[in-house]
Amino acid sequence: MILATISNQLSQAMYKIRSLKDLETSYRETIASLAAVVDARDPHTRGHSERVSNYATKIAERKGLSSDEVRIVREAALLHDIGKIGIRDSVLLKPATLTKEEMEEVKRHPFLSASILKPLKSLNQLIPAIYHHHERYDGNGYVENLTGKDIPLEARILAIADAFDAMLSHRPYKKALSLREAVQELERNAGSQFDPELVRVFLECLEEERGPETRL
Repeated sequence: MILATISNQLSQAMYKIRSLKDLETSYRETIASLAAVVDARDPHTRGHSERVSNYATKIAERKGLSSDEVRIVREAALLHDIGKIGIRDSVLLKPATLTKEEMEEVKRHPFLSASILKPLKSLNQLIPAIYHHHERYDGNGYVENLTGKDIPLEARILAIADAFDAMLSHRPYKKALSLREAVQELERNAGSQFDPELVRVFLECLEEERGPETRL
């Protein structure tokens, strides 16, 4: 009788574990699908979200964040541009420098991202990182002109990863920077656009991964 009870409890436990694994798999697949939808709108940004996620995850891990914090960074990075779904193609895909009015429209995408994710309770924990990833360390960013450590750590990480991938990517209105040039840009903007400590952490990751070509 006791053995039967234990066996039944184990069976139920294993079923719950399998169900949780299925739920987690479905959750991750949903995030990946949403990221793919965003990137697919512009051939010049295809793969951008995944690359940003890889860079951001490396920073978070090297910084010593907890496994749950690393997960939030990784998933927020995948969805950091989801609000661009609400930006007109004529603006998002424009093969030239944006006008002031068009740039203001693009700057709405963090608001749109938060609006999209808010009804999805399982994704609410990603909102602060996504909403604030265009803040600048010196307070001259958007959406709330936060400064320094007032900007959520996850958002400060995303800001570096997002900008770095953009620097290395070709656009119709600008050529891609070389790896060395991108590293120089990070160094030059450390303390103004970016958290200087996190820039240092990211450059350590790059040097470890890519070697002497990242050294100034």
